[in-house]
Amino acid sequence: MSSSPAFITCSSLSYTWPDGTTVFDGLQVAFGPGKTGLIGLNGSGKSTLVKLIAGELTPAEGTVRVAGEIGYLPQNTTLDTSLRVEDVLGIAGTRAALHAIEAGDVREEHFAAVGDDWDVEERATATLAGLGLGGIGLDRTVGELSGGESVLLRLAALLLRRPDVLLLDEPTNNLDLSARRRLYAAVEAWSGVMVVVSHDRELLDRVDQIADLRAGEVSWYGGNFSAYEEALAAEQDAAERLVRTAESDLRKQKRELADAQVKLARRKRYGQKMWDSKREPKIVMGERKRQAQASAGKHRIMHEEKLAEAKERLDRAEEAVRDDDEIRVDLPHTAVPQGRSVLALRELHLKYGARVEGEFELRGPERIALVGRNGAGKTTLLRTIAGELEALSGEAVVHVPLRFLPQRLDVLDEELTVAENVARFAPGATGNRIRAQLARFLFKGARADQSAGTLSGGERFRAALAALMLAEPAPQLLMLDEPTNNLDMASIRQLATALDSYEGALIVASHDIRFLESIAITRWLRLDGELQDTSAEEVRAEMAT
Repeated sequence: MSSSPAFITCSSLSYTWPDGTTVFDGLQVAFGPGKTGLIGLNGSGKSTLVKLIAGELTPAEGTVRVAGEIGYLPQNTTLDTSLRVEDVLGIAGTRAALHAIEAGDVREEHFAAVGDDWDVEERATATLAGLGLGGIGLDRTVGELSGGESVLLRLAALLLRRPDVLLLDEPTNNLDLSARRRLYAAVEAWSGVMVVVSHDRELLDRVDQIADLRAGEVSWYGGNFSAYEEALAAEQDAAERLVRTAESDLRKQKRELADAQVKLARRKRYGQKMWDSKREPKIVMGERKRQAQASAGKHRIMHEEKLAEAKERLDRAEEAVRDDDEIRVDLPHTAVPQGRSVLALRELHLKYGARVEGEFELRGPERIALVGRNGAGKTTLLRTIAGELEALSGEAVVHVPLRFLPQRLDVLDEELTVAENVARFAPGATGNRIRAQLARFLFKGARADQSAGTLSGGERFRAALAALMLAEPAPQLLMLDEPTNNLDMASIRQLATALDSYEGALIVASHDIRFLESIAITRWLRLDGELQDTSAEEVRAEMAT
């Protein structure tokens, strides 16, 4: 790290997506020392902003200035499986030169390659060990590592470089509990500038401040995510009170305008009556009429201005209140009677080694959390139950209509609209019924006609969930594989409320313990070689140790 303070400054930043959608228009934001959690709705531009800072994207206008060296961990990067660990860490050349010198080759080029980095192997091994990768060795290939280990290896490469600025984009996606714990520790120990995009509450509770990206602007909140939620709740309470006050004022101004119009109408009728009866000289009545018209005009303008001001105050107050729509859907046909057999697994041996010894049975509307380390076989088990993979031996028997939502969300046809995708799963439903149900999944009006290929991550998930939950016949067993990956906080809440309405049996594979606890899980299963019962307390204890 350099000795001078590191920082990030974005000035008058503008950027437009290829489809013409404006993401930023004159954005001003700066990040200084400390750990910042960058949050926002899906599609708000969090990853785009991080890519602009990292130099992966070029702004249409404005500048990005970074003081210090940048380390960037993108959300999705596939490493070449033939690479060795030393290659990913960026120490292969230094290590080779060091070994040559140790073997007696004292050519100057080797000393130049090593420089002052004589302890590179020790530092690399210590960095790997700190992330739980102490046993992988520097000569192993990436192809021998799990997906979670690959993520931690990329992080180790960054930490080994000691950059001044560290950018992390959804770093806990697909990490098991042990890997997440290691990453949390690395984040807590970081002392430079860090910007982390995440929906992981456990991670966001380890940052120093929250930057909330909304409508192309950033709002700052001191403290971690829990402190942010408290501050936001107080802010929203105040905003809602302002709305109520502004609504009351608007009603008052409307009443006063109506009263003034009634009074003016009475005066006009009285003046006309005096004119018609000719009780006063014509010149006097004319002057009175002129004065009455002028007075009426002033009163009307005054009350209309007050009414317009009241409307403006209401508009400003309503803008401050966030639109946190929730999925509200009635799914009675998904209900499963208590005690009914839903799923039976018998002596099931899966590809890649996982197994279910003896017999496992799911009965009634049970809600099962499936947990386990990366590579334990959770996805393989779900795909086998769904009929997408053949078991090596044994059987998986499903007794009710089943729907499976994989991590890839590939149940949607990119070329079709949201409504057309749902219609594929419910061919007997009318267009009006599909649209009425989609509105409850927050696809209202023209939003139901959006192409699936243009949806943001959260919208795509809602569309896929709607397609499965509104399917015919109604699913009485729903299986979700890592459903909260890439979902913002609002989308996770929307998913939880949708599952509140679901009355069938549920199996959710996830590393997100807070989410699992929020959806009324009734049984916890761990897959670690074989399927066995566990508990939320045991999983929590594992995270804490």
